[in-house]
Amino acid sequence: MRFPRLPDWVVYAAVVVALLFAALGRDERTDAPPPPPRSSDPLGEALGPASPFDPAVVVDVPAKAGPSAGTAFSIARSGVWLTARHVVDGCQRVAIVVGPGTGVAVKVLVDPKGEAAMLYTEGGAAPLPLALSEPLRRGQRAFHPGFPQGEPGEASSRLLGRENLVVRGHGARTEPVLVWAETGRTEGLKGTLGGLSGAPALDASGRVLGVTIAESPRRGRIYTTAPEVVSATLATSGRRPDRGAIGESITPQNYFYVADDLRRELQIAQVVCLDGT
Repeated sequence: MRFPRLPDWVVYAAVVVALLFAALGRDERTDAPPPPPRSSDPLGEALGPASPFDPAVVVDVPAKAGPSAGTAFSIARSGVWLTARHVVDGCQRVAIVVGPGTGVAVKVLVDPKGEAAMLYTEGGAAPLPLALSEPLRRGQRAFHPGFPQGEPGEASSRLLGRENLVVRGHGARTEPVLVWAETGRTEGLKGTLGGLSGAPALDASGRVLGVTIAESPRRGRIYTTAPEVVSATLATSGRRPDRGAIGESITPQNYFYVADDLRRELQIAQVVCLDGT
């Protein structure tokens, strides 16, 4: 069976059309945005409650406070903030930085049983929402925006599990903490994350899971308060965080920008101990 031979002009036209479609398709693929990241990564097992048999990490705290700087974040627009205890414990003059060379004085309430501390100012910023009763899973992400090395910066991490923080010296105690593996940080930020103490550990919905309190640079670890410790601090203070606060969705691709917004709105601010200066 023989097929009739097509005229040359028909063959040429078909080739031109095919090339045209290929070129248009290539342009469309070039201009198209990259596919969105997966909405969630596979998570590990649920994290159990704190136990005295969890591994321990030991820190030595000096008896006398000196000039220091850390991070604080708002939990009530009336002027209630959370930070890390060791940033302000024993400090007589504490201020939250609200602008270049400008700060507002704060009153400090230290929880003697935990590594969280509360700060009070006359009025404050929009609060961050809390998620202290949410279940935790190994491998889930956290984001830590604040002021590492005294400059705006942030880190990201994944949850490894629980440990017990054993404090020796001033404020000696043992308390449960969460351990996170650092997975990223501000571009160009090298060395210590000192100054990030007191920063919130935010989940993917922008809600507070705990307070950032320490790091282990050699092991690439970040430590935060356990949620139940912060809940106990709030209960002891008698002050309630604002209800109805809404967080912003955070991903590994946008956490730099979200952190900048939170600092710009003073929802996250630098806190300084002025003693000795």
